[in-house]
Amino acid sequence: MRHWLLPEGIEDLLPDDAQHVETLRRRLLDEFERHGYQLVAPPLLEYLESLLTGSGYDLEPRTFKLVDQLSGRTLGVRADITPQVARIDAHLLNRKGVTRLCYCGSVLHARPVGLLSSREPLQIGAELYGHTGPEADSEIIRLLARALGLAAIAATRIDLGHVGIFRALLSGSGLTAATEQELFAALQAKDVPALKALAAPVAEPARAGLLALPELYGGVEVLAEAAKRLPATPAIANALDTLRRLAGDLADLPIGFDLADLRGYHYHNGVVFAAYCDGAAGAVALGGRYDKIGEAFGRARPATGFSMDLRDLARLATRAQDAGAILAPWPEDAATHDEVERLRRRGEKVALALPGHDGNWREAGCTRRLIRRGAEWIIESLKEE
Repeated sequence: MRHWLLPEGIEDLLPDDAQHVETLRRRLLDEFERHGYQLVAPPLLEYLESLLTGSGYDLEPRTFKLVDQLSGRTLGVRADITPQVARIDAHLLNRKGVTRLCYCGSVLHARPVGLLSSREPLQIGAELYGHTGPEADSEIIRLLARALGLAAIAATRIDLGHVGIFRALLSGSGLTAATEQELFAALQAKDVPALKALAAPVAEPARAGLLALPELYGGVEVLAEAAKRLPATPAIANALDTLRRLAGDLADLPIGFDLADLRGYHYHNGVVFAAYCDGAAGAVALGGRYDKIGEAFGRARPATGFSMDLRDLARLATRAQDAGAILAPWPEDAATHDEVERLRRRGEKVALALPGHDGNWREAGCTRRLIRRGAEWIIESLKEE
């Protein structure tokens, strides 16, 4: 057995990649903080029922499970940090007004989300609790667009949908939970033949509305078309009104609409959105409203947010040119020490040339050398044979 092999879908980050990811992490978390979002750091594992509260169906198949040797209870390794942040808001902070929280940490998936997806995403995101109106959704979507811009990734499209439309069409349909899930999967895949077969028992006009959803995607004109083709129920009218409001608020962003894109159906209960960019096969960020998730923790707070895989972002983001480290001479006397510290305070990376390693410093990341000529310190290009 090769002891250095890693499980499928798990990978190391080597120095250049790790530095790139860390630079992005700091940049995004600093930006979230400037917008009033406070950092939290939930644990990697919890009791399973806590991790799956409010999200059950969507996260259960992706969650690694193990038995706690101390309590004998089943633990889960988190597959998504969002439920943990909801627990912190509802149970630990217990604030009355608006709470803005952000996070970044590894999650683990028992099954990869996609064929080429990592099973250990580095999830970064922001959540806004305590405000019901579309103003909160608008703020979160703008923050997402800002985050992508800071990663030097321009969002080519941010598609909005609303889970309330799908739920309104199924209300009173009498379909089993299993059939609802199949119908949901057919909508996600825009599999019209399967959709027609599954929706056959649904009474009109809800059936016609379900069959229309895969065709309702594009620009803001989609909302007017949806108003014509979908049943005029209060729930659907409210959902379309919310999407119109967001279309106006976010007119300067590349906003589109896809009323069949309902990922997280069991998890979300309002506006949902997905961001796309050039070079990525699928969405680079997902989010939406999930007002009920904190109910099991004591408070069903209004909530909206988004998350991204920082590893995926790093693969797409342009890397800043790294000047490399400066190699400082050894032994380190007082004068050398003072100059090294001065350079480090200036933001330079400086490594000491431990004896016996000449000819190998470039592979350690050094590109320049610090030398002293008389009383003067000089930095020159590192030349190694």
